[in-house]
Amino acid sequence: MGTRDDGADAGRVVRDRPGAVPGDVPVDEPQELKPSHEWVRWFWLWDVYFVVGFCAVSLLMVLSDASTTAKIGAVSVLAAMAAWYTFFGRPMITEKVPATIRQGRIFAGGVVLLLVIAVMFDGNASFALFAACPLVFMTLTLREAVPVIIGVNLLPPVSTMIRDGMSTTLAVLGPGTLFTTAFALAVGVWIHRIIAESEDRALLIRELEESREEITRLSREAGVTAERSRIAAEIHDTLAQGFTSLVTLVQAAESELDRNTDKARRHLALAARTARENLGEARALVAGLMPSALGTGSLDQAIHRQLERLAEETPIRATYRVDGELGELPTVIEVVLLRAVQEALTNVRRHSGAGEVTVRLNAGETTTTLTVTDDGTGFDPTHVFDTAYGLRGMRSRAAQVGGKLTVHSGASGTTIEMEVPR
Repeated sequence: MGTRDDGADAGRVVRDRPGAVPGDVPVDEPQELKPSHEWVRWFWLWDVYFVVGFCAVSLLMVLSDASTTAKIGAVSVLAAMAAWYTFFGRPMITEKVPATIRQGRIFAGGVVLLLVIAVMFDGNASFALFAACPLVFMTLTLREAVPVIIGVNLLPPVSTMIRDGMSTTLAVLGPGTLFTTAFALAVGVWIHRIIAESEDRALLIRELEESREEITRLSREAGVTAERSRIAAEIHDTLAQGFTSLVTLVQAAESELDRNTDKARRHLALAARTARENLGEARALVAGLMPSALGTGSLDQAIHRQLERLAEETPIRATYRVDGELGELPTVIEVVLLRAVQEALTNVRRHSGAGEVTVRLNAGETTTTLTVTDDGTGFDPTHVFDTAYGLRGMRSRAAQVGGKLTVHSGASGTTIEMEVPR
């Protein structure tokens, strides 16, 4: 219940929790109570205890030596206390209705007042303390409940003192009063701590569930972003480059139509082959398969075909060699290396103005290194990753498999080196 905060001042929130108001910041009443917690599920046990206690105390007063008027008055007042608890206190304690700190104080004050009236009718009504004390602890903060509990436990000796004198009261009821007061305080504090721990645990569980939902949402968004980046890189490295080649070949064929039809046909044949390969790449991309170039041969053969296409489409001289035993590489590594070759050759074709390019694969024991070198005009490598999507994609692919990409460029040409684990 929201009124149970150890050491809480009226109108202040004292527990420091994520997202809560700091303890030194005053808040306006009424303060809404906390949501239901696990302990409320077992509240029916308290109801059983309350009913048994009410019946026992009522029977005790009926069998007492007090006058009939006193018996009827005391039992009636206890019945009013039971109704006060049933229709006002219990829904508030179990949080079935909205409640405030002020309402908790009103309920506890009503319980104490009715208990005092019942004891004034019949001293045996003081046995109702066994039900009244827990109700006070349930609806007040610990600082407020302790003095109230001490006060109501003094009711029996005070009423007896008024009737029989102080000496008899101290001798007969003094030790018993001290014991019952200490017992009530100990049990009340223990109950307070149990409920507080239950509430903290429930809050922690809620926060963990919210964190788990947030992590799930962020993971889903990260997965969507990663998949979009992957598809964008695939499109750039395959379809976009293929369409660039098609445009180049068609333009070349168009320029040769009137002068050299054989050469124009050759350009168109290359364009048709490029279109078919692009179609294969598109199908592979849709199906989530390996690159079509790898689906019909090894990495070595796929790189050879890329260099043959470059030689057919441009006057650039291409050289390729493999150092060491390449062997079989994991498919994901082959894809990364092939895409790097495709991107590097596209950059050479479109931007470098190179006359010669060399592709080299160095197969080591633990790593494979791809080196693409051209003799073109070069560029400033310090800023290229800010604008060159293709190079960013190459670096990202290398990082995904635990590799790295290095770019060296200057007036004498450019060297792109990618090192990936085997």
